[in-house]
Order: sequence, then structure tokens, then C-alpha cells
Amino acid sequence: MSRRDLLMYLDDFGWHDVDTASATARKPAPQAGKTISPRAAAGGEDPLAAGDLAEMARRLADCRRCRLCQGRTQVVFGVGNPKAKVVFVGEGPGADEDRIGEPFVGRAGQLLNAMLPSIGLRREDVYIANIVKCRPPANRDPQPDEAAACMPFLKRQLELVKPEVIVLLGRVAARFLLGTTAPISSYRGKWTVWHGYSVLPTYHTAYLLRNPAAKRESWVDLKQLRHRLQETSEEAGAKS
Repeated sequence: MSRRDLLMYLDDFGWHDVDTASATARKPAPQAGKTISPRAAAGGEDPLAAGDLAEMARRLADCRRCRLCQGRTQVVFGVGNPKAKVVFVGEGPGADEDRIGEPFVGRAGQLLNAMLPSIGLRREDVYIANIVKCRPPANRDPQPDEAAACMPFLKRQLELVKPEVIVLLGRVAARFLLGTTAPISSYRGKWTVWHGYSVLPTYHTAYLLRNPAAKRESWVDLKQLRHRLQETSEEAGAKS
């Protein structure tokens, strides 16, 4: 292991007193509470002005809007159908996602892939994104300022996709999108509205891997999603 790799490894586990700046060529990240415009975050091209998801992803590839840029391998933008009826939103990339550059590709993502066909969907039918687009150190929860730095980009993704439903996977996604700190068990499966979108919170698939008994409740939530999609499809058919 090189000195640079060792310092990055220690930093990932919270050894922030180690001077990694001299061992890496990465650009300095903003301090907590300091904001950078979306244009400056992407080296001069405003991601929010992009007309499609592919262009937005390109402009965000070198984002430095928060400290998470210091430890990432790459920005994990989002993946899936750009005109999806359903958008799944998780909390942030893990190690596999950071390495590959695509959300939900690890064990939690594989479980999501296996669950979708039960409600008539495939991974390529939906769009998948996260609250933050860079991996938090040691997979910790995103901090409020990090989520706030990324939120305009998630909102723009949703504007471009125009989904019928947003499914929030886990308490962290619900916390930053809905502003709730209540246990997710108290509101999962209950529809709400956010910025005009129908929103369904449910358990994160990583939680289901740790607590298989919760899959029963998650299945109840997915059946609600299936029913809502059937309703909207029937309404659209009646109008045509």
C-alpha cells in the first residue's frame, strides 16, 4: 500500500488529524457551512442548466461542492430510464457504487433488482438516484450540509425525469427529502406529497438484508406502489 493509499484509508475511518493534503493531488473541498454555486462546483458549467440527464451528469463529474469530493473515486450520478414513472431515492453511494459509478449495484441493489419484477418492473424501467452523489467516509450517514449541497441536483434530476411516484428507500432519504426524524417504521407505506410528487417511503434494501423479517412489510409497500401505477395507467388510458 502506497503512502497516499494509506493516508486515504486512515482518513476514511475518521483519522482527520492526518495530513492527507500533501499526499494527494485532489482539489480542496469547501469547509462545512460554506456554499459554492452549482456553476463553480462543476468547473464553470452549471449542472442545473443542463437540458438532459446525460449532460447534467457530465457537468457534475468533477463536483467539489462539499467535502465528500475528497474521498470519492467518482461521482455516482444516477441510472435508469430518463422517462421513468418511478424514481427510487436512497441515501448515498457505498463502496461498490463508488467503484463502479452506478447507484445500487452492491448486495442492496441486487435485492432491489430481485424485488422489482414482483410488481411488474425491471431495473431498466425505473430511475435510481441518491440524496448525495459521493460516498460518505466509511458509509456514514450524509451530514446535513452535504445533503443540502446535493439537493438542488436531485431536484433537477426529478424535474427532468418527471416521475409519477418517488419511492424513498430508508430513513436517511426520508429525513432529507421530507424533513422527518421519526423512525421509518412509523410512516413507511404511508403516501405523502412532496413538491407535487406522490411519495412512498419504505425500508432501504440494506435494512432488509440485515432484518429479513421486515421484507413482509416491504412487500405490502410494494403492492401499494403497484396499485398506484395501475391506477394512473388506467386513468391515462381512459383519457386517450
